[in-house]
Amino acid sequence: MPATPDSHAEAVDESTVIAAAQRLATAAATGSPCAPIRDLIGPDDVATAYRIQEHFNRLRVAGKVVVGRKIGATSEAVQTQLGVNQPDFGVLFADMAYADGDVVEMCRLLQPRAEAEVAFVLREDLAEGPLDVAQCRAAVDYAVAALEVVDSRITNWDISFADTVADNASSGVYVLGAERRTLAEFEPVEVTMSMLIDGVEVSTGNGAACLGDPLNALSWLALRAREFGDPLRAGQVILSGALGPMRPVGPGSVVEVVIGGLGTLSASFSNSSATQEEVVR
Repeated sequence: MPATPDSHAEAVDESTVIAAAQRLATAAATGSPCAPIRDLIGPDDVATAYRIQEHFNRLRVAGKVVVGRKIGATSEAVQTQLGVNQPDFGVLFADMAYADGDVVEMCRLLQPRAEAEVAFVLREDLAEGPLDVAQCRAAVDYAVAALEVVDSRITNWDISFADTVADNASSGVYVLGAERRTLAEFEPVEVTMSMLIDGVEVSTGNGAACLGDPLNALSWLALRAREFGDPLRAGQVILSGALGPMRPVGPGSVVEVVIGGLGTLSASFSNSSATQEEVVR
């Protein structure tokens, strides 16, 4: 489980935290991946990695609106792909969001990979109480199918757990489907998933692949967010984690997601070559 700030984290000088965050922010702005953050803090200092994540987000998204959270590495398949053994979380900002059928600008991404997920939208805060599955279920307004486009600012996805945490849980952008379902209408653990790229099925999975149940992932996140002093709030979007393996996407790719029992969506990727510094959304 991710650690909360502690005395070990304080052993890392603040200047090192800032330097690591600046390394990631420069990579994001220029479109040129950087060396791993573990070179500065080691591969396992999770508390410091979350400090870097906070600074990184401040540097690159000053003034932008937080709209939710994402949970990363919830499926065994993705943990194997990334070489990590536990989930993490990051922050979602309004300018990361796309709708079903949108074109995603490739210039915003460095090394994108697509994964299909269940997204929850909360109607209640998750700040008090046990934050167990029953409470989290009651706090969900509705769910939609989602495509998360994960990304890494670190060259060739050469990451440790600390690297992905620092890099805002390897976040990129995300696409939400238009079909809304309440939890009275479907069970997240029972969904099936198929993801196609350019008409070819490249990933399959199910709800149980996401920490045993996407609601387990939501409960895990609610507890961690409260521990970090920033609990989940009503209206936030929560990307609960991959239902199967992630796959790379490139310029011109068309991705379709079918989540049985929940909905479908699609997104295409542009051929733009501008850097992120030239893009304003």
